[in-house]
Amino acid sequence: MSEKATLTSAEIRQQFLDFFAARGHTIVPSASLVPADDPTLLFTNAGMNQFKDVFLNIGARPYKRAVDTQKCMRVAGKHNDLEDVGRDTRHHTLFEMLGNWSFGDYYKKEAIAWAWELLTEVWGLEKNCLWATCFKDEKGELETDEEAAGYWRQQPGIDPTHVLYFGHKDNFWEMGDTGPCGPCSEIHYDRGPAACEKQDAPGHVCGVNGDCGRYFEIWNLVFIQYNRLSATQLDPLSAKHVDTGMGFERIVAVLQDEDSNYKTDLFTPIMRRTQELLGHTLAQVEENIVAYRVIADHARAVTFLIGDGVLPGNVGRSYVLRMILRRAARFGRKIGFDRPFLADVADAVIATMGAHFTELVTRRDYILRAITDEEERFHRTLDLGLARLDSVLASLEDQIVPGAEAFKLYDTFGLPLEITRDVAEERGFFVDEAGFQESLAQQREKARSSEKFEMDDQSLAAFHAALRQLQDKGSLSEKGVDHDPYTTTEAETTLVGLLVDGQPVTQAKPGDKVQVILPVTTFYVESGGQATDTGMIVRLPEQAAVQGGGEPLWEIVISEARRPLPGLIVHVGEVKSGRPRVGEPCWALVDYERRWDIMRNHTATHLLHSRLRAVLGTHVQQAGSLVAPDRLRFDFTHSAMLTQDELDKVVEHVNDLILANYPVNVHYENYKDALGAGAMALFGEKYGEVVRVIRTGWPGEQLVSQELCGGTHVNMTAEIGPFLVISEGSVGAGIRRIEAVTGRGAQGLILERLNKLNNAAAYLLCGPDELDRKVQDMLEQLQAAQKELARVRREVAQRDFETLMGTVQTLSGVPVLAAQVKVADVDAMREMTDWFRARVGSGVVVLGATIDGRPQIVAAVTDDLTGRGLHAGKLAGAVAKVVGGGGGGKPTLAQAGGRDPKRLAEALALVPGLVSAALGA
Repeated sequence: MSEKATLTSAEIRQQFLDFFAARGHTIVPSASLVPADDPTLLFTNAGMNQFKDVFLNIGARPYKRAVDTQKCMRVAGKHNDLEDVGRDTRHHTLFEMLGNWSFGDYYKKEAIAWAWELLTEVWGLEKNCLWATCFKDEKGELETDEEAAGYWRQQPGIDPTHVLYFGHKDNFWEMGDTGPCGPCSEIHYDRGPAACEKQDAPGHVCGVNGDCGRYFEIWNLVFIQYNRLSATQLDPLSAKHVDTGMGFERIVAVLQDEDSNYKTDLFTPIMRRTQELLGHTLAQVEENIVAYRVIADHARAVTFLIGDGVLPGNVGRSYVLRMILRRAARFGRKIGFDRPFLADVADAVIATMGAHFTELVTRRDYILRAITDEEERFHRTLDLGLARLDSVLASLEDQIVPGAEAFKLYDTFGLPLEITRDVAEERGFFVDEAGFQESLAQQREKARSSEKFEMDDQSLAAFHAALRQLQDKGSLSEKGVDHDPYTTTEAETTLVGLLVDGQPVTQAKPGDKVQVILPVTTFYVESGGQATDTGMIVRLPEQAAVQGGGEPLWEIVISEARRPLPGLIVHVGEVKSGRPRVGEPCWALVDYERRWDIMRNHTATHLLHSRLRAVLGTHVQQAGSLVAPDRLRFDFTHSAMLTQDELDKVVEHVNDLILANYPVNVHYENYKDALGAGAMALFGEKYGEVVRVIRTGWPGEQLVSQELCGGTHVNMTAEIGPFLVISEGSVGAGIRRIEAVTGRGAQGLILERLNKLNNAAAYLLCGPDELDRKVQDMLEQLQAAQKELARVRREVAQRDFETLMGTVQTLSGVPVLAAQVKVADVDAMREMTDWFRARVGSGVVVLGATIDGRPQIVAAVTDDLTGRGLHAGKLAGAVAKVVGGGGGGKPTLAQAGGRDPKRLAEALALVPGLVSAALGA
């Protein structure tokens, strides 16, 4: 792991940005790994994701040229590199994509010339080592990109024979199954014959886009000119754009003259940290190089994902994070780690990457704590997995562990197949490995399709088509639907689009499930944790608009509003009455009381955030929220459970702010100015140049709270009403959760609890103010009764034991007791075996009891007899087998269970024979 380098990775990154900044490009920050407002992507997987709306002409930026370095993830869907990570030297889950962009400005000529200039003049790469590829449609449906090929041949010093043509697979770039796309030119670097790992393969010929490592793709210049609506439909875009992507890790390897990305200074500090933690020699590192690479790669991905607000979980992005983290932990255990280590490795990631991605430094403590918590959870889960395996083996009727069970142990408990197989073989079982692989393949197929996790290709195509057609007809503006959920809750408008079963129709009938498009809407679309609005869309008789009243000609009940595409909002609902038609005038009415309930909860969420920081400390950061009409849920970073005193203070302070009736003001400001004024931005959220700031407090006084927020809010805090916390708890990874109610929900809860208090007092024949003392007295009486019951049970057990001692047999000089007892729990059986060993000094005891309807067995052997072939675990297991169970334990003490209590006496009758056999009698 050498670090020989003319340029550091940080210098290379900055030179790229500076080169294009000098050519009129605005340097823009990397977008979050969690795509904003894009239901087609699980993660940001390319630099162009944040500019997709510009390419579709439904969004704009204040610049025509941009340059950036974008953090990307490719672990699912069409772009999935996970299975190659660690096995080769250049694939990664998380990577950086250097990119320069033109939005309807320059095109192929400038993009190609600047790429050549940067590579050959600034970075000094050998011109004869560079190759360029251009698009030629093998299907003959699209024109060959002779324009790009011509510009390449004009570059100074290029070998014209190094300009090649390839088809769709290599030279037509698509972000996904739908969306902006176009022909591309890839730039490849020839690392020389020595880089070919197939030199001895018969018939092998090295070539660009070949199957060896000699030719190395470093940059892709994409010329975006189409919008793919479906597998068969490509529409030309109204403007042509440039989207380039250079794999940062790859170009660093080239410029640092390394044959592996993992040997560059992007990875060597991370791998060195792993080496230091293990105390490995360089030879041991090379011996375990795949594990070292996986740990380094996955530590980067985990660090950036948590830094962008993703937390480990069981679905979607959270599942991917958990899977990557546990995969790294498994590799770590394989090479010697026996404790959590990934936080230490992640700290090296932050030290390496934090100078540019400053959010890693800002959120360092949060990231490291979340990693440690999840890794500790995994270690505990691994132990649970072994216990689960014991249970599986005990329940089997034959000797085969089903593949689906082995996969469940792997997928749910993180138990590797190898461990499952070893444990099973020790006990005389074997694993259906073919079934395991089948289940694994099904999961991988599911993961590959999970990138489109909200809408399928057909639905998106239908919405694209609807948006385009409505814009072409003038029913919608160029920017799409006019959306204003802030100033009013109703709008007089026109029904311009109607879909049933995903297909456009001109009319619907009662009972139809519909999606309605209006040119103007006041419905709030679920975003930032705030729930969507509900309501209705109706057509009123003409006189009703003037005189009021009157039954609607038709009515659609709206259950939610969605934004399937930027610029398009659809209202999802069901036709309640009448036959709505496209083109008819209508009223869109938000459920007013429900909206007010939501607004109360949303403003209360801001106050809660503020007071948590005041009471607990400024380390508290929002880590997720839900603002619904019936409650609010607020997740925040904090490592310990709140004390009752802390929780009481928070609730008291929030209610004080409500009673003070502070104004809640909305401001639109420049993003940097808003942050400079102290407004809080939530990580994981995407913000534009101009942001909406919610400030609570009187002018001229210290503000109660100020946050960047796109939600709806009350005008004065007193409109919130009472604020009550209904629960506080942990959701893992250093994250706490508070659920609370306000307004009508709080009033209902207060009345409900007062009624319960009065009822309980009446039941206990006391006043409400005496209830706590009365309950305390009853608890003390209950505890005293429980202690007396335990004492009596122990006395009964001792009397029973004395009786049992009269049944002790002596086999080859060894006292043996095998008996069925009546006890409340297994602890009592263990205590009886202690009494036996204390009484006889040397002997064997096996006790059985039916507890909660299931047979339980405890066996004990005194230390002196274990050397004579007696083993408590084997005795317990043999007895349990008769009652349809299994178990085991140490040579001196063991426990087992079963399913058939009717055969318990039969099972215990085997003990003398088992002891005699073990003693050789």
